[in-house]
Amino acid sequence: MTGARWRKSTRSSSNGGNCVEVADNLPGVVAVRDSKDPDGGTLRFDPQVWQGFVDKVKSQI
Repeated sequence: MTGARWRKSTRSSSNGGNCVEVADNLPGVVAVRDSKDPDGGTLRFDPQVWQGFVDKVKSQI
């Protein structure tokens, strides 16, 4: 994951709560990790699959 720029949702609290971080600056992949365990594993998604997930979540808000 060299070069990944990790970011948290703007809806995440700043008190170290349960958050995920997303790196969407990598070619052909979107990576997701647990903010409490940044050295742990990552999930990797095809950008179109990730966008479909994000769109579905937004439609439920």
